[in-house]
Order: sequence, then C-alpha cells, then structure tokens
Amino acid sequence: MIIGNCPICDREMWNDNSSDRHHFYPKCKGGKETEWVHRVCHRKIHSIFTENELAKKYNNADLIREHPEIIKFIKWISKKEPNFYDKTITHNRKKR
Repeated sequence: MIIGNCPICDREMWNDNSSDRHHFYPKCKGGKETEWVHRVCHRKIHSIFTENELAKKYNNADLIREHPEIIKFIKWISKKEPNFYDKTITHNRKKR
C-alpha cells in the first residue's frame, strides 16, 4: 500500500521495510514529530548531518533538499524503484 511521497526524494513510499519514520527535529534534542521517508533517504540524511546540524539548520525537508550533497543524491535516487534499498551503500563521513 502506498503511504505517500517521500519528502526528500518525492518518490512514492510503500508501507514496507523500505520506509522509516524520521524526526526532522532530532528526538535527542526534544523533537517529537516524525514523518515517513524512504529508508535510503533516512540513512543519507544521517550520513551527512550531525544531530546538532539537523536541530539548528536542517530541521525540515525543504532545508535538507537544498544541501548540495542531497541534491546529488536525489538526482541519483530518482532513477531507482520506489522500494529501492541497498544496505551496502557506503556513506560519507559525518562531521563531528
């Protein structure tokens, strides 16, 4: 069953193991609300941004989508099937 479009890549999301709930304002910083995103998009978000960066500067989908690395990622992922998930993807090193 389709649960909507991913707020990051805008591809359809299915109610299966290819989607996760994401706190745009991190839970560890007091965030409570979540939104569905593709699991691969969720992993990409957390591979690029620290919790502090998510809380201070990238706390919604529109702001995340403007980041240069996410723009490249969206261009790449847009060619994949909606339920694509590759757990072998290597991620960029997080800034600490």
